[in-house]
Amino acid sequence: MSNTEQILKEKLTEENYSKLMAVDNTKIHEFVADAIELANPKEVFVCTDSAEDVKRVREMAIKVGEEGKLTIAGHTYHFDGPEDQGRDREITKYLVPQDQTLSKALNQIDREEGLKEIRGLMKDCMKGRTMIVRFLSLAPAGSVFSIPCLQATDSWYVAHSEDLLYRSAYDYFCTLKKDDNVFCFLHSAGELNERNVSADVENKRVYMDYTIDTIYTVNSQYGGNTMGLKKLALRLTIRKADREGWLAEHMFVSGVHGPGGRKTYLAGAFPSACGKTSTAMLPSEKILGDDIAYFRKIDGKVRAVNAENGIFGIIQSVKEDSDPIIWDVLHKPGEVIFSNILVSDKNPYWLDMGQDIADKGINFTGDWTKDKKDAKGNAVPCAHKNARYTVTLDALENCDPELNNPNGVELGGVMYGGRDSKASVPVQQGFDWAHGIISYGASLETETTFAIIGAEGKIEINLMSIQDFLAIPFGKYIQNNVEFAKDIKNPPLVFGVNYFLRDKEGKFLNGVRDKHVWVKWMELRVHNDVDAIKCPTGMIPCYDDLVKLFKQVLDKEYTKEDYVNQFTIRVPENLAKLDRVEAYHKENIPNNIPLVYETMEKTRKLLKEAQAKYGDYISPFDLI
Repeated sequence: MSNTEQILKEKLTEENYSKLMAVDNTKIHEFVADAIELANPKEVFVCTDSAEDVKRVREMAIKVGEEGKLTIAGHTYHFDGPEDQGRDREITKYLVPQDQTLSKALNQIDREEGLKEIRGLMKDCMKGRTMIVRFLSLAPAGSVFSIPCLQATDSWYVAHSEDLLYRSAYDYFCTLKKDDNVFCFLHSAGELNERNVSADVENKRVYMDYTIDTIYTVNSQYGGNTMGLKKLALRLTIRKADREGWLAEHMFVSGVHGPGGRKTYLAGAFPSACGKTSTAMLPSEKILGDDIAYFRKIDGKVRAVNAENGIFGIIQSVKEDSDPIIWDVLHKPGEVIFSNILVSDKNPYWLDMGQDIADKGINFTGDWTKDKKDAKGNAVPCAHKNARYTVTLDALENCDPELNNPNGVELGGVMYGGRDSKASVPVQQGFDWAHGIISYGASLETETTFAIIGAEGKIEINLMSIQDFLAIPFGKYIQNNVEFAKDIKNPPLVFGVNYFLRDKEGKFLNGVRDKHVWVKWMELRVHNDVDAIKCPTGMIPCYDDLVKLFKQVLDKEYTKEDYVNQFTIRVPENLAKLDRVEAYHKENIPNNIPLVYETMEKTRKLLKEAQAKYGDYISPFDLI
């Protein structure tokens, strides 16, 4: 009997051993045995796709106190600790072998040093608790897009959340070969306090060993740090895509309706809290995915799938009038997990929900009242800005029927959007695929938000809205994107969007619902149904087309003044932005492809030529 087999037989019951060994894969057996030796759990529960196993996960999350029941049937709530409320960049590191290098913009640690530290922190971390082993798939199980993932965790909340967010795949795992590769994730909430939240936050760690596609997380419960298939897996997936010639993207995918009953699929990359979910969830359109997409070339077309099966969405500002579909799901029976909201009389409340908030209750800080202050005398909000809801996509009335199509959907366009108050127009189209990827994706500038710990309000470049998750050289990632569509006859169009442009007084020039018009214009451009005006930074809409779309989509009058305010080309601001982007690339991407700088220089030249002809601020009517 091998040492691996001996460890598994000693710790697992006969039933759980049988379930695990039905998956005849060497890496899985060795990973689970190593996790048992390291974390020392009281018992191991192997969760299959059966209704009984899944039910146990949900019931145990409540029994151990990681979740609590709410008034509406199926709704539960969960709290993370006050210092565990977002993705933590500082403690998220790549384990890098001595003979390899990653971009200096990425957090990293020597592999041997990091393994020694993380394994030291995880020694006996599950003592007295149950290790839950889950078999899940990124993308539809068994498809060309599918990536099998194994999660081992001592958090019933994490296991429950992943059941809503991902596709169960035990039966698929049973078809794997002995030597097939699997992504593996080991997580422990670590020491818990009296509120069942991670207590040792000073020793919170998320370490990624990309050399063996394995990730370790300890002393955290927040989903972005602990659900292995979320952003942690994206790092591994990007490396896999790089090796195999496809793309893993931090993008939503939506089906947008057009004339004649057609539906066009558009994908979009936005940093957290920059409009991504609201764009993916536009009323009357279909949502295929809200966060992570995989692109492959199939039969001469770019096809896309949603890597996930649910939404881990920011709940702040979700209102009945502006987010009716989400609001409906959050107020009817069905499975929903609320995290870090206010609970009063078993009802959930969150920031800017458009309704009166209860005067008292419990939240992520403990007992809460309206006059509660923190140690510094600051008012404690009723809920966290990064409070979340977790729900399956098929619970939404606008879920796209192609969600689980193993061949994905044909992609018509991609968009990149950040927070740019000074320079970029609300929507523009790249001159071609490469120009759009470089000018809008690789030049994406944004203001960081509350979804990242300790970084709110900081202006930064966020390369393709994915740089936090890149485990390959930045330049290689840009090159992969630029070259991906070279052999596609009609590649998807590339758009840049910006919902945060302001006037001189600081007032936003985009209405909250205007994004729907920009998306409808993109859909028409994909099919060449409307013309566009060439400007130095891309192709912008014609006024007459926007008049029609604003009336059709929002029943709103769109004036020439609106058009000029929104689509004036701000030359000084765009030149300044180019300088910042170029400086960032030169500092952080030493082996960048020459086309990046060539594209920037062409844009700079076009801006200066237009400036000489029209002045610093160019009305779109001047360019007709």
